[in-house]
Amino acid sequence: MSAVVQSPPGKKGRPAVVLPSPAAANAAAASFAALTARLDYLEPAEIEQVRKAYRFADEAHLGQMRSSGEPYITHPIAVAAQCAEWKLDAQALMAALLHDAIEDCGVTKPELIERFGAPVADLVDGLTKLDKLQFNTREENQAESFRKMLLAMARDVRVILIKLADRTHNMRTLDDVPREKWTRISSETLEIYAPIAHRLGLNQTYRELQELSFRHLRPWRYQILNKAVAKARSRRRDLIQKVQREVEAAFAGAGMQVRIAGREKTLFSVYKKMDEKHLSFAQVTDIYGFRVIVPSVIDCYTALGLLHQIYKPVPGRFKDHIAIPKVNGYQSLHTTLVGPSGVNVEFQMRTEAMHVVAESGVAAHWLYKAAEPDGDAADRLGTKWLQSLLDIQHETRDAAEFWDHVKIDLFPDAVYVFTPKSQIMALPRGATVVDFAYSIHSNIGDRTVAARINGVQVPLRTELKNGDVVEVVTAAVSTPNPAWLGFVRTGRARSKIRHHLKTLAQVESQALGEKLLTQALRAEGMEKLPADDEAHQPIWEKLLRFTGSRSRAELLTDIGLGKRIASIVGKRLMTLLAERGEKPDALLLTRERFTAHENVSQGEVVLDGSENASVKFASCCRPVPGDAIVGYLGRGEGLVVHTEECGVAKRLQHKDSERFISVEWSDEPVRPFETGVLVTVVNGKGVLARVAAALAAAEADITHVDMGDEEAQDAADLRFVIAVRDKAHLDAVLAKLKRTTSVMRAQRVRPGSGSN
Repeated sequence: MSAVVQSPPGKKGRPAVVLPSPAAANAAAASFAALTARLDYLEPAEIEQVRKAYRFADEAHLGQMRSSGEPYITHPIAVAAQCAEWKLDAQALMAALLHDAIEDCGVTKPELIERFGAPVADLVDGLTKLDKLQFNTREENQAESFRKMLLAMARDVRVILIKLADRTHNMRTLDDVPREKWTRISSETLEIYAPIAHRLGLNQTYRELQELSFRHLRPWRYQILNKAVAKARSRRRDLIQKVQREVEAAFAGAGMQVRIAGREKTLFSVYKKMDEKHLSFAQVTDIYGFRVIVPSVIDCYTALGLLHQIYKPVPGRFKDHIAIPKVNGYQSLHTTLVGPSGVNVEFQMRTEAMHVVAESGVAAHWLYKAAEPDGDAADRLGTKWLQSLLDIQHETRDAAEFWDHVKIDLFPDAVYVFTPKSQIMALPRGATVVDFAYSIHSNIGDRTVAARINGVQVPLRTELKNGDVVEVVTAAVSTPNPAWLGFVRTGRARSKIRHHLKTLAQVESQALGEKLLTQALRAEGMEKLPADDEAHQPIWEKLLRFTGSRSRAELLTDIGLGKRIASIVGKRLMTLLAERGEKPDALLLTRERFTAHENVSQGEVVLDGSENASVKFASCCRPVPGDAIVGYLGRGEGLVVHTEECGVAKRLQHKDSERFISVEWSDEPVRPFETGVLVTVVNGKGVLARVAAALAAAEADITHVDMGDEEAQDAADLRFVIAVRDKAHLDAVLAKLKRTTSVMRAQRVRPGSGSN
């Protein structure tokens, strides 16, 4: 928001009316007259509506001044003028004029609804929320602010267009703001608003915001580069004019109607290129370029052929963004040619419609609406991304996590790949097979088990390259793997995976919590939990007040995650039941208390390996079926299972004994379990292959191997993590290893006997 200098407040907190000087009044009136001249695309009735909004805003801001000393109303007029450049509708222009009215002038939303209608009031309300953002506050507040802004934008793209116009005018007048604010405002613009402008295809605004931010963030570097570019411009003026004459002559000779415009790289993009590629200014060769605007798509390719006949193309510098548009809707042919004196010159060929989209992006929907009534252009231009914001919000309630997802998608340096049916998909650079699967549909992503690229089977973490044909193999029983979060690139994939894992963990933790609370209640002499029905509702409500939980499900989940101690909740529940006259079963109480030390309590947790997210097997001791085990309810981690002799478990038991519960193995585990094995071998040719073959012969899967990084000695330690069915299977594996040639010793890795 722009700085406002207000006069002392009058009634109702509004500024006291101070009449502006005649000169200031004339300036404001003149600027509105200039705005009126740009509204020729609106109906007379709509222009009158905009004029009403102007009058209201002018009265509301009366007495307020900008930092420059101008009447404050000049700012809303400038914002509306930019929106008029994009040919936005009357509602958007009215909102642009009124965008500071709620915040700075004490105007209420109901008042705006009454005067200008709900759509305009909603736009202003959305913008007001944005203007209240304090980007220098704590990180979570900042994240929440971004979330509000992006969701307002996803619901109505006009919100962000007005906001970008507002930010552009504020950046143009930043010289009038105290210098200590320059860094914060410019950094915010460069990191947030410029990428959003780019993502929506507003290239002209994107370039201007970058340039203005650079000028205020790095004034010294900006000045030096500015002088260097000006010097290079005057030095190469003749050369550029010669190129333009030759190109115009070639097109005239071919009878083609074209419009040629010069294009110069912005100072920020020159600086960025020098910084990223460690180049000197002299090494940046493509500062100058030309845009060739032609009547039709066919003419773009004809123009390309003509240019390649005049000058030689630079190999590898041709890009066809017409056949495969960029993710923000941008279309053009790009080629770099070796011009006179060996200077590289870039040419961009595009039609008039493409030029409008290239400069105005999503705003081109309004600019070009009459020419393209089908509205397909608007669907292409960033609206898919806007829709994905709402999808991510649906999965992610946490503001910081939401912003984390969106940041990834704000820089769309894209790769273009094909589905097996030859449909083109655009994904961010670095995207993997899993990102591709989620971009098609979340159900396909969730069930992905394998993939083929160009007919060859590849790992799911494989990064995609331009032109890849990607085929995803799914299985109905498959679910997302937590390891995918380590390599997925898109916000959509990341939020879908996290949402699935959170839901899964919650369901499993709730089931575990119910089991633990039942066990605690049995120890108090009650057979089972009171039912979740109307009769027992008062008991559950009192228990929830005691624990501070919002619902029965939340309480059980918290017990399962170790955030609440089952025995304490069980005792309280027993007290509440006793108040209702329900007595403990003396026989059950006796049986539970006398058998608890023998670990045969019917309420204990039985583990078969199907518990997934709610139960973790500790990596310090890696228990397998057959080991004596204990269960530790970590705070918020769920149940962590250790071997009885594990040093970590013993230390925890010493300081946190009430968090340990009785656990035992099922008679029939449903999956193999990982454990560590240390194999000492005589170094020699093929020894690793022999050990791996022995493990395979013993039906043990190798999940990890570490050979250490010390130099080769006569003897070497190989550390394996292997998957075995149970302790008997592990003993058989160790026996097989000990009989293998070159193996001196084979043993299970225990806590304190070495890391695995």
